[in-house]
Amino acid sequence: MYGVETRVLNQAVKRNIERFEGEDFMFQLSKNEADKLSRSQIVILNNSKNERRGGNVKYAPYAFTELGVAMLSSVLSSKIAIEINRNIMRAFVTLRQFSLNYRELADKLREMEGKCDQQFANITETINYLLQKDKIEIEQKNRRRIGFIQNEE
Repeated sequence: MYGVETRVLNQAVKRNIERFEGEDFMFQLSKNEADKLSRSQIVILNNSKNERRGGNVKYAPYAFTELGVAMLSSVLSSKIAIEINRNIMRAFVTLRQFSLNYRELADKLREMEGKCDQQFANITETINYLLQKDKIEIEQKNRRRIGFIQNEE
C-alpha cells in the first residue's frame, strides 16, 4: 500500500514502536491465525520464488488497525506514505474546521429553538385562552336560568 518492502515496514515499526503501542494501532496474530493466513496464501507462495515449506511462519505477523495504518504513513518515507500522511493532515484540519462551523450552527439553532419555543408557548397560551373564552360563553348561554319567570299574558 505504501510502496515499501515488508522488511522496510517492519524496521520502521521497530524503530518507532512507541507509536504503535496498544491494540488500537496494531496487534500480533495468534499462531492459529498466522497458520490459516499462510495456508490461504499457499497457492501464491508455491508459484513464487519465495516458497515456504509447510506453511509455517517463524514469527506471527502483525496486523494494523485503521489508526496503525495512518501511523505507518508518518514513519515511512516513501512518496506514497508521505502523500497519504499529507492527506490525513488535510482531512484532520478540514474536520476541525467543520466541527467549529457545526458548533456555531448548533448554537444558532439552539438560540432559534429557544425563541421559537417562547413564541409557540405564547401562541398556545392565546389559543387556549380563546378556546376557554368561547367555552365559557357557551356555558353561560346554556346554563339554567334562575329567578322569576315572567308570563306574557
